[in-house]
Amino acid sequence: MSDDELWRMLHEVSAMPFGAGQVAAVEQLLRRADAGDDRHLAFAARMQATTAYVYGGERAKSFVTFSWCLAEFDRDPQPYHRRYSHQLLWHFKYMVNAMLKFPELPLDRTYAVLDDMERRYRDSGHSLQAVYKHRYRVADHVGDAEAAERWYRLWLTTPRDELSDCAGCDPSTQVAHLSDVGRHEEAVALAEPVLAGRLTCAEQPQAILTALLVPYLRTGRHDAARDAHREAYRRLRGNLSDLWDIGDHVEFCTLTGNEARAVEIVERHLDWLDRAPTPAAAMHFAATASAALRAAAETGDVVLHRRASGDRPAGEVSADALAAELAGTATALAARFDARNGSSRQSEWIAHRLAVRPTGEHLPLSASLRRRPAPPGGPARVPAQAAAPAVEVTVPAEATADELLDLAEECLRTHRRDGLVAALAAYDERFGGAELPPRTAARRVELRSGELTQADGPEAARAANRAALAAYRELSDPVREQVVAGRLGVLLCMGGEDPEEGLSLARGAVDFFDGHGDIRERASAYDRLALALVHLGRWEEALAAVDRAAGEADVDPWLAARVSVHRAHILEELDRPEEFRAAAELALRSAREVGVGELVADAALAYARAVDDPAEMVAACDEALPHAPAGSRLPVRVFRARALLAADRAAEAVDDFVEAVTLCVEQGADGDALLRWELANAYRVAGRPAEAAEVAEEAVLGLDRLGAQAEADRCRHLLAGIYVDLGELDPALALLEQLARNLDGPDNLPHRAQVLEEAGDLLYDADRDALAAQRFAEAAVAYRLAGAAVDELRARRRVADALSWSGDVPAAVRAVEVLDGLAAALTGQPEEPPVVTYELALATEVAARVLAGDGRPDEALDRLAGVPARLRSIEAFGEAARVELLTGELLARAGRLGEAERLLREVLGGLPSGSRPAARAAWLLAGVLDELGRPDDAAAVREEHGLTADGD
Repeated sequence: MSDDELWRMLHEVSAMPFGAGQVAAVEQLLRRADAGDDRHLAFAARMQATTAYVYGGERAKSFVTFSWCLAEFDRDPQPYHRRYSHQLLWHFKYMVNAMLKFPELPLDRTYAVLDDMERRYRDSGHSLQAVYKHRYRVADHVGDAEAAERWYRLWLTTPRDELSDCAGCDPSTQVAHLSDVGRHEEAVALAEPVLAGRLTCAEQPQAILTALLVPYLRTGRHDAARDAHREAYRRLRGNLSDLWDIGDHVEFCTLTGNEARAVEIVERHLDWLDRAPTPAAAMHFAATASAALRAAAETGDVVLHRRASGDRPAGEVSADALAAELAGTATALAARFDARNGSSRQSEWIAHRLAVRPTGEHLPLSASLRRRPAPPGGPARVPAQAAAPAVEVTVPAEATADELLDLAEECLRTHRRDGLVAALAAYDERFGGAELPPRTAARRVELRSGELTQADGPEAARAANRAALAAYRELSDPVREQVVAGRLGVLLCMGGEDPEEGLSLARGAVDFFDGHGDIRERASAYDRLALALVHLGRWEEALAAVDRAAGEADVDPWLAARVSVHRAHILEELDRPEEFRAAAELALRSAREVGVGELVADAALAYARAVDDPAEMVAACDEALPHAPAGSRLPVRVFRARALLAADRAAEAVDDFVEAVTLCVEQGADGDALLRWELANAYRVAGRPAEAAEVAEEAVLGLDRLGAQAEADRCRHLLAGIYVDLGELDPALALLEQLARNLDGPDNLPHRAQVLEEAGDLLYDADRDALAAQRFAEAAVAYRLAGAAVDELRARRRVADALSWSGDVPAAVRAVEVLDGLAAALTGQPEEPPVVTYELALATEVAARVLAGDGRPDEALDRLAGVPARLRSIEAFGEAARVELLTGELLARAGRLGEAERLLREVLGGLPSGSRPAARAAWLLAGVLDELGRPDDAAAVREEHGLTADGD
């Protein structure tokens, strides 16, 4: 590469984001610069490398480049060295900070660098404010409290100058100091004016927000603490160099009772320990992570996924085991620092970090959870929704055993569970030890299944019904035997225990009641058969059975309501929308009439799914929620959230999705990662991108853990868009590149191409045109392999356009040659689709621009002939006007001023006054009139369109 190309490469490297990519690029530049003889370039490249290493997480390498530059600066001063003198003095601060964080570097060497820094600052006439700050940091690190306080006062009282840390970084260290000594109100007061200003440093505002976490918490500013954590961690989470600060956020989560979130952060960054930017950062993160894991393990078994590293394979590790390992890492590193420093400061400090546990009231931090999740197996701390009020049942004091069982059976039939439980409790209290008739005892066994809860599990219900079935067979009571047989059949089909036996029992009950028993018993038997068939997925047969039940269930309003709900669900599964809606309406009316909350909830949710109007859906969910049992609130919340989103009420949808995620976590149900994905989208639609990013990141982690790559990739795509909303271009690009790698199968080629083209879009809009051209070219290849010729043409057109804007005209011309070949293959179709016409026209426009840039305006003009007319034929009027403006510009450049004037006046007459195209047409026309020697006409055009002489 030529020297000019290497200097251009240095400029591009300096514009790259900090991280591994910039480090790799600058090291490549160093190798090429050292292969030449340009001392200026070698020096400038190492100055850039020092900054890249510091902020890219490889501080150890910065010592070498800094030392080289300092020696070169002193050995043979050149004019270009002087241009870097301020930056070189600034780098002294990097060195002092970094040297403290490597225990293998003797402390005397740090003091020597500090003395050299002070001498050079004095000799150059600079304030010693920054020197005193770094002397304070050394004293604080070794635990010399008296010296630290002295240097701290000197730092604060010495005038600032251009070598002082920025207006955000100086207060950040001051806030940390005040927090360490317990002066939390002063810390907050110091930071407020800083946060109110404009912070543009690469380390801000995340550094000062991190320093404020504990002061905000200790002064009761909980909302500010929560917001500071979210904002700062979002900015830190992608930067290896910020591992220390990430440890502060882990500790904050532990302090505030957010053990689950702390574990998520630890798991996300755990592999960074293997490539920590400094031993000090590894020590701090390991200590805070260990404390977080111990706190989490106290609430139940916690397992983390650990990525492979070196000889250690990927695998699962318990929180307890990992906490012990990390504690060992932290204490060993602290001992090394103390041995170097001759004090116990670091070991004491780490011991304090390891002892951190939740303190005070829980502070919810997660954007995806409403409240603190219950420990595994424990109850939810806060009920999601009050249960529907129970209907009181009076248990007669003098009732006989059979009368109590009659009451219990009536309560079971009419869905009054509290009455059922009360009647059976009275029976057990009064007659539990008495010698009763076998039939009475059998009835008690039968009703046992009715009082079981979901927590008892299906096996208990099956066992109770088998016992009742055996008792009735022994009593030769075929009616009760078949009632119980039908119930047992449903249970066996439901659990997959023995579906053949279950279906046989349900069918046998129907056959029996077709010839025996009353109408209600027959309808109930058919309803139970329908349920058995539902659990086996035999929907048409289930519909036939439930229709038989519905035809006779009117004799019992409660049975009729239950049957109508079942029938609605079956019709939904059979995808019969009109019948489903009518059935859902009937089910809701029937459920309301009998006033059974559980049936109302089920029917209202079915009706919500049956209607098309989002407002009706929401209203139906509103009716369902107060009546839904605890275990059934989750689907209502999910559906209501989706309906609210469809109704353009995203802010309300967020609340329901958050509640749904919380319920999912509390119930230990699968699917919280999928719900977080939906919640992230709702946050985005609601205009809350920071929370959207946080939740989408959680969702991606959860989906990856489940092995759901397709869903995880779709969530990554959403997250990339959210990063764009936040103005975080590089994280968005990193996600799109990962997506492109994941979508490497032949079936995914169109999606891979789309992702690559989106990445090109982002780079193009950010004026990173050379990289944009690369992505568009990769997209074109994927489109070609997918057989998408028109899409390939568009991508190749964008390659040529991006290369043109990058200034690489020869490459742009070569891209046009490729473009011409693709266009020729699509030209001349008998009935050309509009999309083909459109893409061919735009390809011609770009080719003309490239040729004009290559000094071939006549060829460019020839290509543009007829293009505006073709665009207008498909009603692409804006694009047609743009091509005509380009034609006018090229005519003027070719010296064909009269033609240019006529065309531009014609175009200007057809454009909306005050629009950007009209302004550009007027500016071009005025320039042509000046060239024609008609300055008054040119001035009139400018005045008419409100333009200055330079086109503004």
